[in-house]
Amino acid sequence: MDLAALGRTSRKNESTTRLEKPYIASVVCPSSVECPVIVPSSSPSAIHPDDLNVILATDCGSTTTKAILIEKVDGVYRQTHRGEAPTTVEQPVADVTAGVVNAALEVGELAGRRLIDDNGLLIRPSQGPDGCDIYISTSSAGGGLQILVTGVVREMSAASAERASLGAGAIVLDVIASNDRRRPHEQIARIRELRPDMVVMAGGTDGGTQKHVLQIAELIAPAKPRPRFGGNYKLPVIFAGNKDAAALVAKTFDDSITLSVVDNVRPVLERENLAPARDMIHDLFLEHVMAHAPGYDKLIEWADAPIMPTPGAVGDILQQIAKTRGINCVGVDIGGATTDVFSVFTGADGLPVFNRTVSANLGMSYSISNVCAEAGMANVLRWVHVDMDERELRNRVKNKMIRPTTIPQTLEALIFEQAVSREALRLAYIQHKAFATTLKGVQQQRTIADTFSQSAGGGSIIDNMQLDLLVASGGVLSHAPRMEQTALMMIDAFEPEGFTEIAKDSIFMMPHLGVLASVHPRAALEVFERDCLIALGTVIAPRGTGKTGQLCLEYEITAPGLTEKGSLVYGELRRYPLALGQTARVVAKPARGFDLGNGPGQPVEREVRGGLVGLILDTRGRPLALPVNREDCRRVMTDWVGAMGLYEVG
Repeated sequence: MDLAALGRTSRKNESTTRLEKPYIASVVCPSSVECPVIVPSSSPSAIHPDDLNVILATDCGSTTTKAILIEKVDGVYRQTHRGEAPTTVEQPVADVTAGVVNAALEVGELAGRRLIDDNGLLIRPSQGPDGCDIYISTSSAGGGLQILVTGVVREMSAASAERASLGAGAIVLDVIASNDRRRPHEQIARIRELRPDMVVMAGGTDGGTQKHVLQIAELIAPAKPRPRFGGNYKLPVIFAGNKDAAALVAKTFDDSITLSVVDNVRPVLERENLAPARDMIHDLFLEHVMAHAPGYDKLIEWADAPIMPTPGAVGDILQQIAKTRGINCVGVDIGGATTDVFSVFTGADGLPVFNRTVSANLGMSYSISNVCAEAGMANVLRWVHVDMDERELRNRVKNKMIRPTTIPQTLEALIFEQAVSREALRLAYIQHKAFATTLKGVQQQRTIADTFSQSAGGGSIIDNMQLDLLVASGGVLSHAPRMEQTALMMIDAFEPEGFTEIAKDSIFMMPHLGVLASVHPRAALEVFERDCLIALGTVIAPRGTGKTGQLCLEYEITAPGLTEKGSLVYGELRRYPLALGQTARVVAKPARGFDLGNGPGQPVEREVRGGLVGLILDTRGRPLALPVNREDCRRVMTDWVGAMGLYEVG
């Protein structure tokens, strides 16, 4: 059997289905990181990861296919060249591999390496100055992976299934639940009008109720949802609910559905088990969705590892970094139509918890009008330090929706776009914190202190005081003319507390590195640290609020060539030069009522890392509040813009 075809076959045990990957076998790398042995699709010989010298990776986006070349340079993996071409999944080409070939040709020209042969095929393995050792890819072309989620209780089983779907890189079209206040005929009509790639069903704890789980299945069966791509294959449905109800659920569906049964996402109220459902989503994405999209059957055969949804790959590399460094981190990707927020925070059990949310109506082009409507123009304008005509701004918003690829041509247009981005990021983070919660419905030992608390469980696990790393990605952040602008957009929107490092993805290569991490974790980490992340610096921000002019922070900074003592009053923003690769020792003592992580008024001593922006001291308060009066607000913003040198020329 062909290796690529074998890679798409499933195990017989439906309850634990995972795609077999015959080209990957586990060995132990010299670095003690577990890596796989790889058998490229075009070669019967195995390649040990440490023998990989040339890696080609692509990300097939909705509009652009981005390719990068990763090479071993002096024993270390580095990203060396990058190319891109229009994605060709739609008519008139209708073959995604054409865009991949064009992007690979550009990379090959830049690298002086022939990657594509005369027949338009990838040359592998590396043959001297030609070819690559392996080829890997991610994809969000054609709108990405779209899933309908169902469950019994919206806040419990359905929420767990939604977390599994989002973590796998999906866009959740809707969540159907017994308690979502829609009547059965309304739910059936909604299921019919959607065209999902697959359905994820959850409901009930193992050994618990079966009646309500069956009721959900009886909504899906008569609705007969149709798949988005083609009509010649059966819609995949993943059942991740009460295992005792699986057989009854199977009897509910006819042969228009392909049912896969995995372990319950909520086997007991106190615990989630998302991995089996998430893995099955990846498998079915490759086996069903991708196989029926234009040209993806060829792309699957070319790739030497399973193709991953782009957001899922980004989440994977963020989790890998959090695990390796032992830190809590948040990443954001702001696009034209949506804003994705990823987070990894230590849970109550001491284990890292990953969450991802998609804010589908918060973006910088197609959805910019939604941002202005949801935030309100007054909230957008509070970030603007120059006089602007609101009517003209509304016309500018509409023009951006009509011509989504345009970029600001004037300083005023840039200031306004970055103001909108702050609100889009702020709203997306609020939604993320509301979603990234402890499990609801869990019985808890309550004390007298809980008497005035109305919720049992369901508290957000996101704590900005525990946040170690904040990563920016997306056009408005990655392509800002000055690094200081990117840094302040992130600080204003996310309001980090205590000591937080800020970085940005240089050319949005996190998806490529996410799929590379599944093949060669060490190579992915080396490229991530050296070429992907651009360190902007560290922000120190006390939690608490006060009055303007009130003492907020005393500090002492010790670094090579810099010894600085000083204090800041409430409402100030100050920046110190601390270059990329440099570190400094900071002793910071917050005033009474302000907290840097050790408690109100308690000093903190930390080593901090510099970056292209440096060290930022922020005593504007947490939560951050701007003056209501427009003139006062402009005056304050002018001070902050000057302190950061946001729009200085030169």
